Amino acid sequence: MISLEWMPPLMFGGLVIFMLIGFPVAFSLMAAGLFFSLIAMSEGFFGMAFLQAIPQRIFGSVLANDLLLAIPFFTFMGAILERCGLAEEMLDSMGQLFGRVRGGLGYSVIIVGFILGAITGTVAAQVIAMAMISLPVMMRYGYNMRYATGVLAASGTITQLVPPSLVLIVLADQLKTQSGSADVGSMYLGAWGPSLLQIALFALYTFFLARIRPGDLPPAPEGELTLKGWSLWKKCLLGIIPSAVLIFLVLGTIMTGIATPTESGAMGAMGALLLAWIRRANIPNLKGLIREAYQNTMRITAMVVFILIGSTCFSVVFQGVDGGRWVEELFSSLPGGWIGFLIVVNLFVFFLAFFLDFFEIAFIVVPLLAPVAVKLLSPVLLDSMNGNPQAAASAALVWFGVMLCVNMQTSFMHPPFGFALFYLRGVAPKEVKSGDIYWGALPWVGLQLIMVVVVMAFPALVTTLLDKPAAIVQSQDFNFTGEENKSDNSTSKVDEDGPVSFQLDKSVK
Repeated sequence: MISLEWMPPLMFGGLVIFMLIGFPVAFSLMAAGLFFSLIAMSEGFFGMAFLQAIPQRIFGSVLANDLLLAIPFFTFMGAILERCGLAEEMLDSMGQLFGRVRGGLGYSVIIVGFILGAITGTVAAQVIAMAMISLPVMMRYGYNMRYATGVLAASGTITQLVPPSLVLIVLADQLKTQSGSADVGSMYLGAWGPSLLQIALFALYTFFLARIRPGDLPPAPEGELTLKGWSLWKKCLLGIIPSAVLIFLVLGTIMTGIATPTESGAMGAMGALLLAWIRRANIPNLKGLIREAYQNTMRITAMVVFILIGSTCFSVVFQGVDGGRWVEELFSSLPGGWIGFLIVVNLFVFFLAFFLDFFEIAFIVVPLLAPVAVKLLSPVLLDSMNGNPQAAASAALVWFGVMLCVNMQTSFMHPPFGFALFYLRGVAPKEVKSGDIYWGALPWVGLQLIMVVVVMAFPALVTTLLDKPAAIVQSQDFNFTGEENKSDNSTSKVDEDGPVSFQLDKSVK
């Protein structure tokens, strides 16, 4: 005999056991959900009819979800841009522009990583492309190996946060509650502040390191700087202008309301194909590139859909055994109020990221935490949203989602399971030691954790660009009966600017 209170923690424990056995995450979610559904039905917690919600949600919330169509479009766009030669030209021109400055190659990698993150949205493509181009040059110039590998991995993971990040799209789909929801446009607007601040933090770290240990970040030799004047600026603009056009096609159309995320993703994919056709002289096999991009898109999309189906199966059964109430009571009773909630959640997500991909965290954990986040964080933002509770609820979800996005960047960086480190190890020369890659990542993980604290402490960094609707004003009713009117006049004051409705208790002849 198992009590209802024990079912939610047992489901989480069972999920961990399924994954430790070696099952893929999608099938572990399905197996845990179906296994515990049999236990729940045998104990009488719900009947067979309750499980009809699983296929209904799979077809209604997964396969028929228009928002999720943006994922294959952005994946295809990133796969095309990865191989069209744009990264090479931008890194070369930026390296020439900042070459005379100590740490100049570091600045160029950070800036190019930010620009590529705004047009590709894929970590693997960005880390591999920049490492293959920049790491040999940094080694030739005498850069400290730990700094070189760290800045390459960190600038690649910025694509997790910079719109049009796939993480933001997935989080916007999962952050939906009865009180409010986070749409993709709001997530993109909220992510710009932390994105720019994080780039500034990376550049500031490079600046101070160049002053403290100038030998580790030397300037480029004069013989390597072949471009000057207008020819240098022309090469920089030839890389930046196509990127700016693509950024407007993808982000500008969403933020101005011209297109939905799916439509902007389609325009971005077409823009990437057009850019690849224009640069076809630099691409040995354009048809092969497009075919490979289609295959990569198909693999990633299939993985996302299977994880979504598995998480749907798990979450339906979890809600059937009152798992949502269990999570809410667990996190609402933490000491410290909303601050304690954010600290515990961020530590929880940070450690989960050692073992799980961001898709898995988003589909398993985020839907359970979203109702608690709305309950605890909405009052914090109520004044900044002009006292509008609906706007405060949606802004709280955006703030919470962007904070998790900043946190989940570390899943690609912290040793020993960071995927960005695996990508870097795969393309780095043999003389680059794995220890240098792992130790080099730690300062940048620290910088990302500082960003988590900053976003937690200053929600305005996320919510400043969000729409702030007018406050909901309650009308005031005043009864004009003789005695009550006298007493009210002596003890209360009426807001002269507020709308007042008058109600008479006695009929007027």
